[in-house]
Amino acid sequence: MPKSEFLREAEARGFIFQCTDMEALDAAMQAGPVSGYIGFDPTADSLHVGSLIQIMMLRLLQKHGHRPVALMGGGTAKIGDPSFREEARQLMTAETIAQNLRGIEGCLRQFLSFDDRPGEGAGAMLANNADWLDRLSYIDLLRDVGIHFSVNRMLSFDSVRSRLEREQGLTFLEFNYSILQSYDFRELNARHGVTLQMGGSDQWGNIVSGIDLVRRMNQQQVFGLTTPLLTTSSGAKMGKSARGAVWLSAQRLPVFEYWQFWRNTEDADVGRFLRLFTDLPIEECDRLAALPGAGINEAKKVLATEATALCHGRAAAEQAAEAARRTFEEGALSADALPSISIAAATLHEGIPAFRLFADSGLVASNGEARRLIRGGGARLNDEVVTDEGRMIGEGDLREGVIKLSSGKKKHILVRPA
Repeated sequence: MPKSEFLREAEARGFIFQCTDMEALDAAMQAGPVSGYIGFDPTADSLHVGSLIQIMMLRLLQKHGHRPVALMGGGTAKIGDPSFREEARQLMTAETIAQNLRGIEGCLRQFLSFDDRPGEGAGAMLANNADWLDRLSYIDLLRDVGIHFSVNRMLSFDSVRSRLEREQGLTFLEFNYSILQSYDFRELNARHGVTLQMGGSDQWGNIVSGIDLVRRMNQQQVFGLTTPLLTTSSGAKMGKSARGAVWLSAQRLPVFEYWQFWRNTEDADVGRFLRLFTDLPIEECDRLAALPGAGINEAKKVLATEATALCHGRAAAEQAAEAARRTFEEGALSADALPSISIAAATLHEGIPAFRLFADSGLVASNGEARRLIRGGGARLNDEVVTDEGRMIGEGDLREGVIKLSSGKKKHILVRPA
């Protein structure tokens, strides 16, 4: 068992999948503060739940007095990570990358403290690999960096091999991504003394390459630590819901929907998610996960509120929990917290068929799916079952200025006239 507090708790909570040298990293962490980084690609203006295990790892690192470094891929975003993708990413403009970087920074600031705290270690640091990659000449890259890479070894990476086995192949541009990611570790080590790279288990090959490059170019011992790739107990990919990605930004996803995502956790995942995605003591996580019968639903509410509090603040989390209680236990409209859409007042004045409004609201993906939902008895209008898919919904259905649509018991949206 590790002796350093960070590794001991990370292992107990289920964060660790692989480590390049656990014994040496443990010794380094006992000797003093370590700076560790995780890279984030600015492919959108918000991170989503699929990145949350990485963010929580940085948070845990900071909790135990080490320095978390969030590396923003402002440079590598101009290329795109090919790892396990079936086709190349669409390249982004500089303006889009800058906007996405600002959004991701906002997400990270919800979980990490960027202020130095006397007696508690240094604050988190933001770095952007554009600072060095934009200045790196191709000749310098070939001469100083490329000489340390074996093409045979790079072809053995699962992320590369999976692309080569498909008809799309792998472009030379994308093939260079692993080299640039390795160079990031070299630069962070030289500039800021970073000695640990963390990431998902799918990044193992890139991480090991970076460690080797730092050893060759900087003559420094550094380490790699990966987290497991998370799926739910039913095999679903973590971070997705029926309506798409579960974003960390309230501008992308209403707080109520974020809370509801965690409330809908499968029974078998409650204990694991409490340990990974909340700050609750491990003993409390285990106690909640062991609650018998209907008690597991109370544990899910705790998970939802604690996870939401970390992302959106305690007040917003408790408001979402109260909105859920009123919605599901009292059947009340909760206009302040439920997700909503706007519809032209003229459309409501004329009336709109139920199946079309359900589809337009985003509760279902298409008119056909809306018709099937209604035929199956799963569609509700203001908590009343809709039986006629052609029923006209209009101004007379407004309650307190909104119309509540529901798909099943857990998906709700409010329609507001605009």
